Amino acid sequence: QVQLVESGGGLVQPGGSLRLSCASSGSIFRLYTMGWYRQAPGKQRELVARITDTGSTNYADSVKGRFTISRDNAKSTVSLQMNSLKPEDTAVYYCNAYLVRDVWGQGTLVTVSS
Repeated sequence: QVQLVESGGGLVQPGGSLRLSCASSGSIFRLYTMGWYRQAPGKQRELVARITDTGSTNYADSVKGRFTISRDNAKSTVSLQMNSLKPEDTAVYYCNAYLVRDVWGQGTLVTVSS
């Protein structure tokens, strides 16, 4: 079973950038649809960005033009480049892998604050 480990979260000022990474232990990473979700305090978990096995991407409207998802199948990693961060981007960010069922990472906290 695939296991996911996120890294790259932290504290950043509004307007700043962060890059999240997710490493997978699975041997068939290339077949998975990979995604980043986030959950802010008191809110439901929501999709941020997703990339399919063929490289197609989709984004939440709130992050379009600011965030970019990418994958490296050779390294079994998926990344989320986050630019022009806003306080409302503050949340725990989770890496997700989907093939037959969902697999989740443990989450990494992103705090956008001055």
